[in-house]
Amino acid sequence: MNISIVLKEKEIIMSNSSVRYIPSWYAVSTKSRAEKKVFERLNNLGFEVFLPLIITIKQWSDRKKKVSEPLIKSFVFVQTSNDKFSEVLEVPGVLNILKYLGKPAIVRDVEIENLKILINNSENVKTIKPINLVGGELVEVVKGPFKGLFAKYINTAGKYRIIVEIQALQSFIEVNLPLNTIQKVAK
Repeated sequence: MNISIVLKEKEIIMSNSSVRYIPSWYAVSTKSRAEKKVFERLNNLGFEVFLPLIITIKQWSDRKKKVSEPLIKSFVFVQTSNDKFSEVLEVPGVLNILKYLGKPAIVRDVEIENLKILINNSENVKTIKPINLVGGELVEVVKGPFKGLFAKYINTAGKYRIIVEIQALQSFIEVNLPLNTIQKVAK
């Protein structure tokens, strides 16, 4: 007989005397500028890994060049169960797993999907420093290249902005969109 228990977005399946954890997404902090190497190493070990990259133009004195950079500096996302944390932490370049209240913080699937939508349209995306949002409504983008994105809406100085918040990382990403491409999400 199998018993399935869901605890705060983590599912534990118990059958007979064994316990099996269903993998969740976690944010792994890395050494500075080591995101791509950590991604590669975790991937080679068989982990499901996600590193959101965006294309930016770098200016040097003699030339311009398009380069891919991490959207969120010093972090990669790994899908694993907590019985495999020691393997993740042993990877060169990994500093720690992001924690909340002393426990590894789970990154929700919708947040990973939001990041995937953002990097597929990176020419319209820029990162901003965290700000305190007051009264932000939850919205969904219903038209255009960001269709399916869930975010907070704010109206500042006549510009319409979508702020995507990755709660586990306290990171914010800003996208300017026309008002007719979003709709309020019913609670």
